[in-house]
Amino acid sequence: MTFNRTANVTNRLGGLRRFAIAITVFNVLGHTVFGFEQAWITPVVSVLTAYACEIWFEMVDCYLQRRSPRFTGGWRNLLDFLLSAHITGMACAMLLYSGSRLLPIVFASAAAITSKSIFRIAMENHTRHFLNPSNFGITVTLLLFPWVGIAAPYQFSENIHGWGSWILPAVIVMSGSFLNTKFTRRISVALGWLGGFVAQALVRNLIFDTPLTAALLPMTGVTLVLFTFYMVTDPATTPCMPRGQFLYGAMVAITYGALMSLHVVFGFFFALTLVSLARGLMLYAHHRLAATEERGVAIHAALALGREMA
Repeated sequence: MTFNRTANVTNRLGGLRRFAIAITVFNVLGHTVFGFEQAWITPVVSVLTAYACEIWFEMVDCYLQRRSPRFTGGWRNLLDFLLSAHITGMACAMLLYSGSRLLPIVFASAAAITSKSIFRIAMENHTRHFLNPSNFGITVTLLLFPWVGIAAPYQFSENIHGWGSWILPAVIVMSGSFLNTKFTRRISVALGWLGGFVAQALVRNLIFDTPLTAALLPMTGVTLVLFTFYMVTDPATTPCMPRGQFLYGAMVAITYGALMSLHVVFGFFFALTLVSLARGLMLYAHHRLAATEERGVAIHAALALGREMA
């Protein structure tokens, strides 16, 4: 048991480190080569906001639980502690576009980290968050700031031509597949999402006469590739078993198809938020039901013991 727990922690840290490096390199290349249209200051402000919120909530939790902060004990612990916040801040800055305004990006990053501390469910001997942080921050920002939109899909490869337009998606697919197969072990989520995406396109074509080419067209863009391997497969907020992972990914795709049929924009992010929320409610209901059954068994045993002793 101890070996498995240690292995899981090692895989998690290994995945976070590689993910943090990959998204940082991608952002640097995006602002220098690919054609990102956000200001350079955007990822800096977003990441610093995520760092500040992550440290603040850790300090509050340490005060309540009377324990030492996880980021103490050397610079390595600090870096490992901030990996998740770094990824969240980078994702919010990369995927949102707010023109010259930085406040919506700050809000998105802060909302993402805050959701990890507020929206939690009880597990066996601990609690864990169930909403994908960066996706939640993006969703809330899109709802509250009407002038904010998603970064234009073309910016991810605007300045890349010829073979480069094929090589970039191929690199993302290969690196994402390796990361989700070896470290996060969430490749089944990606497969469920992609399979469900094709299925919802076929259903929309049959029922609503949506052109099949148009329904499948997002699969050719870098945006969907990034969402597939680096957003929907978040290991902290997706099921552990392959069957549950596949179903989770498929449900995100089905929800996306329903939203598209209702002409709701930003379907990727809204669908993931809705499915994550539904999963969290189901886990909460399951936990409450299990606790009620345990109390019922305990009461029944106490009554039986009382009858025996009478």
